[in-house]
Amino acid sequence: MFRLIMFVFIGLNLFSCSNQKENSKFKIGFSQTGFEDDWRKAMNQSMEIQAGFYPEIKLIILDGEDDIDNQIGDIKKLIDSRVDALIVSPVKSKPITPIVEKAFKMGIPVLVVDRKIDGQNYTAYLGGDNYRVGANAANYLASISQSKKRIIEIKGLSGSSPALERSLGFNNVIKNTENLEVVKTLESNWESYSIKDSLRLLLDEIKEIDYIFTHNDRMALGAWEVAKEKGLHNSIKFIGVDGLPGPNGGINLVQQEILLATILYPTGGDEAIKIALKILNGEKVPKNNILNTTLIDSRNADIMKNQFEKIAQHQMDIENQQKKIKKQEETYSTQLNNLKLLLALLILSFLLGTYGIYTSYKLKKKKRELELQNKKITVQRNQIKKIAEEVKRSNEAKTNFFTGLSHEFKTPITLILSSIESLSENKLLDKKLTREVGLMFNNSKRLLRLINQLLDFRKIEDRKFILKASETNLYEFSKLIFNDFKREAQKRNINFSFTCNNKELKIFIDRDLMDKVYFNLLSNAFKFTPHNGTIHIEIHDDKESNFANICFKDSGIGIPKEEINKVFKPFYQGSNNNKSSSGIGLHLSKEFVELHKGSIEVRSRHGAEFIISLYKGSAHLNSDEVIFEPDIIDDGVLTFSEDYEEDTFKISKKINSEEKYSILIIEDNSDLAQYLKGKLSTEYQICISDGSDGVEKSLELIPDIIISDINLSGKLSGFEICKTLKNDLRTSHIPNIILTALNNKESYIQGLQSGADLYLTKPFSFAILFQSIKTLLYNREKLRYYYINNIHKVDTHHNFGLFEQDFISSINRFIEENLDNSSFSVEQLADKLNISRVQLYRKIKAILGINISDYIHNIRLDRARAMLDDSKLSISEIAYAVGFSSPNYFSTSFKNKFNKTPKAYRTNKD
Repeated sequence: MFRLIMFVFIGLNLFSCSNQKENSKFKIGFSQTGFEDDWRKAMNQSMEIQAGFYPEIKLIILDGEDDIDNQIGDIKKLIDSRVDALIVSPVKSKPITPIVEKAFKMGIPVLVVDRKIDGQNYTAYLGGDNYRVGANAANYLASISQSKKRIIEIKGLSGSSPALERSLGFNNVIKNTENLEVVKTLESNWESYSIKDSLRLLLDEIKEIDYIFTHNDRMALGAWEVAKEKGLHNSIKFIGVDGLPGPNGGINLVQQEILLATILYPTGGDEAIKIALKILNGEKVPKNNILNTTLIDSRNADIMKNQFEKIAQHQMDIENQQKKIKKQEETYSTQLNNLKLLLALLILSFLLGTYGIYTSYKLKKKKRELELQNKKITVQRNQIKKIAEEVKRSNEAKTNFFTGLSHEFKTPITLILSSIESLSENKLLDKKLTREVGLMFNNSKRLLRLINQLLDFRKIEDRKFILKASETNLYEFSKLIFNDFKREAQKRNINFSFTCNNKELKIFIDRDLMDKVYFNLLSNAFKFTPHNGTIHIEIHDDKESNFANICFKDSGIGIPKEEINKVFKPFYQGSNNNKSSSGIGLHLSKEFVELHKGSIEVRSRHGAEFIISLYKGSAHLNSDEVIFEPDIIDDGVLTFSEDYEEDTFKISKKINSEEKYSILIIEDNSDLAQYLKGKLSTEYQICISDGSDGVEKSLELIPDIIISDINLSGKLSGFEICKTLKNDLRTSHIPNIILTALNNKESYIQGLQSGADLYLTKPFSFAILFQSIKTLLYNREKLRYYYINNIHKVDTHHNFGLFEQDFISSINRFIEENLDNSSFSVEQLADKLNISRVQLYRKIKAILGINISDYIHNIRLDRARAMLDDSKLSISEIAYAVGFSSPNYFSTSFKNKFNKTPKAYRTNKD
């Protein structure tokens, strides 16, 4: 309905707009030279009066201020406003020509009035015959002069067509008249002030002057005023041009005997509008339209004045009539609009009535539908309520089962911890066994903490936590937890520090809950801070405030700015976090701090910074939340001598050993890395990387096997490290084992796509890992055996589709190209392959089991044997052809490989 109403109003508006558009069918622009002189004003007035007769015409008149640049700008504006026709009265002919021609070429009809342009690119010209004006003035003077007369000519603006043509017509007649002579010509800008000074000087210089002919009446009046100053106004006669009525018009000046005569030069404003309208209506008009001129002197001045007055009165009557007509049109338009509005309201009332009836019917129908729907919803709501109660009971049962199961986990873990403590007291354990017992103890404690966190999360969700705050020395409390993490910091060379500005500060905290907050924040700090990083704890007691602040700051990976507000949400994991975690530690920390009526905030600039604010005193706590608990006592913590290397992740130098294969373990969990190293070191040479330099260490060591985790502390994941190494010529042959906790299908596929040879998930069987390593090395040996026994088959024409076979093919091609070059060296071959000599040696050693020099030597000898079989070359020629520096060295090498001299080999063959 609303759309229908809008459609009615839009239709009426469009109809009204269409009428307005019909009333202004054509837009005509007029660029006038200036508005200052009366002649120009008369032209503008006559144009406006004539345009008033045609409602379809909209006339725009712009004032050029007698400046050519201004007029060019005005014409550009009129072109841009898309006028239908352009009328131009040029200030100067030549400068205005380009812009007029531009408008003409754009298809805009151009009517040039009064003054011409320098060219013929316009539609029509309208104006008086300026040549005839000058000639009429000269003929008039000739007719009244009996004896020799001297004349001064005062010309119009230099460069304007009227000035040029009037002067030409005047002088051409003077030349053919014996009793007239032009003694001097002055230049002007059409205004009287421009000739007064020069005329004063001229009258002082030339004493006998009979006539002064000026190109318009304004300059003629100015010349008369100068002559009057000199007392010469009675002896000199003045002739002007324009012949306008009015106080300072030429006709009035003739009647006052100031001017001898004036030449009527009609403005042609009304004719200009008529011609422009004809052009717009498609009628043909002449190229040149000349207005008639008349000489006015004392004989016809009165008649001309009366005629002009009648014309002026007639124009005034026309203007008044036009005003009345316009007023009547406005009244008509108002009445028409009112009629339209009434009609629209009538239609609207009808539509609203119809719509009301329709709506009433729809409402009744809708009411019946809603009643039926309401009954259905009531039935569904009761069903949903019943289902919700069943789901609630089911969830409670699952939750209770989960909680009970978590509690059940605590009992065996407690027994494991107790058993480990008993084992630690056995002094017969060797160092290796003691280290593994310590590993069991630490990870059992970690598992117990995780189970406790899950139980705490359930309590927080059910709001079952009861705060038990006791007065605690915050420095001593924090110092104990700080000491628990010192050993981890030492192992990873992390600058771990703790400062406090008030070691006697006591506040009320629940020690158990706050211990969990400290542990969560410090565990995250150590998890995301790389080796050689910084972790700092600072306690600040503001004496003037009722708060104490505890700040945990690290130099780790930090938190993305757009994710700062999400860190305390349950199960949140940052987009830059590739570590496995439950995602509830920070959520629990925030809940525990808020139980103390405190607050925790996070910042991230160069790492992460968590700031805990706690109240001093106990006024903020309820009486049932405060308990008495003895001061903190350091009972000591069960520790084990783990005898780790001074730096677990320090780059190890590969020992030159022909008996042991080398394995690189890329793992950022130091416990797991040391466990694998301890288990595998009896059979293999082991090197360790935490992931930050996994690619670099692989390229440096070129190990026989790489075992890598996926989530690492460096920038690259295990998938990315594997893919990088498999696509590198230097390491593509190395088998890669992915060892990870990710056991989903997508991760398995991604591992295979990255080029991994084996994908094992945690928890894994060491026996399976150990056997997998042996199998991969055995398969590598079989491949090596194949290469050694099929060197002659691996060439540029047999691509087996393996990266290593392409590599061997490239080597064989370069060796074949330089087979006869005895100076071709391993360094030159390495340069051609774009790898170092050491890397080439290691890769060939790993693939083929021999060094690169022996490989080149064997190819030369195999090719020599083939040439002994097939060619007729001498043994010396064959020796040089396969790159040996002398036949003797060739014979010795051949015998060492085939147990026969070349000569004996050829003889036996024959």
